Formats: sequence, C-alpha cells, structure tokens
Amino acid sequence: MISELIETLSAQRDLNDAQLKALLETDRMDEALFFNADQKRREIYGTDVYIRGLIEFTNYCQNNCYYCGIRRDNAKAARYRLSKKEILDCCAEGYALGFRTFVLQGGEDPYFTDARVCEIVSEIRSCYPNCAITLSIGEKSRESYQAFFDAGANRYLLRHETANEQHYRKLHPGSMSLQNRKRCLYDLKDIGYQVGSGFMVGSPYQTTENLIEDLRFLQELQPAMIEIGPYITHTETPFAAFASGSLALTLRLIAVLRLMFPYALIPATTALGTIHPQGRELGLKAGANVVMPNLSPVRVRKLYDLYDNKICTGEESAQCRGCLESRVRSAGYKIVTSIGNPAEEKESC
Repeated sequence: MISELIETLSAQRDLNDAQLKALLETDRMDEALFFNADQKRREIYGTDVYIRGLIEFTNYCQNNCYYCGIRRDNAKAARYRLSKKEILDCCAEGYALGFRTFVLQGGEDPYFTDARVCEIVSEIRSCYPNCAITLSIGEKSRESYQAFFDAGANRYLLRHETANEQHYRKLHPGSMSLQNRKRCLYDLKDIGYQVGSGFMVGSPYQTTENLIEDLRFLQELQPAMIEIGPYITHTETPFAAFASGSLALTLRLIAVLRLMFPYALIPATTALGTIHPQGRELGLKAGANVVMPNLSPVRVRKLYDLYDNKICTGEESAQCRGCLESRVRSAGYKIVTSIGNPAEEKESC
C-alpha cells in the first residue's frame, strides 16, 4: 500500500489526509520514498545545489516564542547587532566566494526600522545588482514589506511554523497570532516577492494531523521555497524539557515535499546537520537542493543560538563555503553559484 502512495505522489497526484498520515507514520518505505524524491529533483534541477549566503545580523527580538533561544525573555542571551558596514563587508566577502544570494536574517529587532532596513538593502542592491536579496526579519506591515521590495529586496523567508491554530497558541505568546502570520505571507506574495515558508518538525505538542495541515497550507500558499527542519531544544526556553525532533521524520517530509512541490527550492538546513553529522547530505539525498553557508562574522555566530549545539559557529566564511561544497560533492551533487531561481513548470503542448 505504501509503495502505491509513493507512486501516486511521484505521478503528481494528490493524496488524501488518511493516505498522507499512513505515509508519514511508517518508515518501511523510506528508501523508495527518498529514491523517488531524488529522481524528481534530478529531473527538474539535475544535480545542482544552490548556495545562499546567510548573514545573521541581529539576535535582538521583541517576540517571546516559547521554542526560540533568542526570545525576548532569555536574559542569558548575549545580544549583538551588526553595523551596516559589517553587513556590507559580509556581502563583499560572500560575493568573492561566489555567492549570488544574500539572506539577511535576524530577530524582530525594533532598532532596525524600515528606514534602516531599506538603507541596507538599497546599498546591497547598488553594489551587487546581479544578486538576490532575501530578508528573514519576521512579521511586518504590508507597507513595510512594500518599502523593502522597492528598496531592492526580492525574496522573503517567513516560516509559518504550524498551520493549526491550537498548536500555534501552544508555541507562541498571546501577542502573536497565526492569522497575522498568514496575512504576512499573502501580503509578501501579492507584492511580488519570491516567498519562502515552512515549519518545524517534531515541535512540542505536534501531531501528524498538524503536519498534514502544514502541507495543505503550503498547497494553498504555493511558496517558491519551503524550509523545514527538526525542532531542536534550547535550554533557556520554556520547552527545555522537550525532546528534539526526529531526523527520520524530517527526511521523510523533505521527500514528500519534493514530490508534492517538485519545482520548489528546499534547503538542507543547518538544523539537520546539527542533529546528525551527515544530516545535510541526507537531506540532499531526500530531495533538498539548497544549502546556506554562514557569512556572519565568526565572533557573533555562537550568539545567534536559536537552538542548542548549533554547528558551523567557529568557521570563517571561506571554510564554511568549502566544507559545504565538499559535503555536497560527497553526496553526489554539485554547488552552483547562479542566483538560483526556482524552476518553472513547463506547459504541456
């Protein structure tokens, strides 16, 4: 039965909720699932793996999400902000290393007003007109998103984390809402961004039914990029006693996503590499086709601690880029330095 479900997904036919539940809750056919997902990505993207240069420019955050190490109430967090010059220096180094996408990621930091963000984005766009600029700075107004877009940002990453209202309330304080998170995603898409969304796998209180809701929401949103990764515990959060998410289930979901969204960009995340020494390679073999080496200054990498034991915090940017290139090659793929837009579905004659 499971083999038939994999064949159905591989043929671009949808599964009902009961079928998805059966597929997600068994590991008996993972090898076949991964094989089919890998074949699908090779059919569309070949062996290309796109790199995005990650710049974690602030770990201040006004939010208090219960799972996050840089949450507002973590008094033990050593806070930092990069200056505009430091951000531009990261871009210069990244460009020299072959990066053509820069991802500016940070907490929701009130210091970085719309004007400051626009100034930074505009200068990056002026210096590197042939590069993509991705922002990942949380929930903003539509007017803010439009201003960032007009300044030169063209991609935005905002994981919805969970599409179930009750589950969302268990992960976030009352000041935050799933309705607003979804509003942000639709505003971003309507403005014209290439939108990335996604969710944690194995977050506290998560059920298989929640994961199916996540997949259904993504079918509705149709993002250009889907980023998922295992939930990993942080000791200075209310969820410190919860176990981290499962490598096996995360890989299974990457494969399912590749078959459901064959043209999507899907990262093999740092979190995967944190829970398993070859997690990112395994993610690529399950259908992922993006990696995100860190361009942040080494002095701040350990401070952007969303979760415990994060890897790649001591490497210079060139080391991080070289290490990932070797890992990607060892898995049977190759890093490409193009801007890495998502492939477009070809219309049948």
